[in-house]
Amino acid sequence: MDTHVIGGHAGDTGGRRPQPCGVCPDHAPKNALQPWRQQHWGIPPPAHAECVGALAAVLEVYTRPYDPQRPQVGLDETSKHLVADTRRPIPAAPGQPERVDDAYERPGTATRFMVFEPLAGHRRVKVTERRTAVDCAHLSREVVDAQYPQAETSVLVMANLNTHTPASLYEAFPPAEARRLLERLAMHDTPKHGSGLDMAETALRILASQCLNRRLPDPSLLRREVAAWERQRNAAECQVDWRFTTQDARIKLKRLYPSIQPG
Repeated sequence: MDTHVIGGHAGDTGGRRPQPCGVCPDHAPKNALQPWRQQHWGIPPPAHAECVGALAAVLEVYTRPYDPQRPQVGLDETSKHLVADTRRPIPAAPGQPERVDDAYERPGTATRFMVFEPLAGHRRVKVTERRTAVDCAHLSREVVDAQYPQAETSVLVMANLNTHTPASLYEAFPPAEARRLLERLAMHDTPKHGSGLDMAETALRILASQCLNRRLPDPSLLRREVAAWERQRNAAECQVDWRFTTQDARIKLKRLYPSIQPG
């Protein structure tokens, strides 16, 4: 038994010189090849007219100047797994960080709805138990009646989901109310596999990295933490400076555009 390996770190050779694998050249730098690594992207199909049509519509919205009568608003949602400790953590001490046991339990999930106005630097986060079409419809009504009651039309940019449709309003409200709300909304879906064009998704990513990258055991604590983050970001008026245009898309995303054959 090699006593150098016992108690050592994973991959430790115990002072022995590693043997060549027969694939990597001897002069290859350490960890130069990492075939197990992956990057996850939204990859739209090539030459897809529906995709470029939705892309152009959303990018045109982002070229418009700020107009309080027609606010540009992104809407998106995502789930958060609630995670609770099963053993009490050991508090931090001088020279020693807090110690948290590996074991945990999952009491359930919660949904974070984000309404983000990038030109004004204002966001509203709502924590719910579900993420159904009815939940989305109620949030759309809040946008019209509570957040932007003086606006003529709220321009909504949303991910291309089956809950983000005019039908959701008719599922949640009487026909007259659904029609009233639709007359105050201009809905734009991002392309399929292109939800990153919704700036509310960017705001949700920032929320997750700045506030939620830790264990939160219940919805009430999640709501308090999200509300504190929302107040801080709104006070700072953190905006988004969008610079990707339709002209840029025609160059960088050329493969998405159908090839027109002269007829």
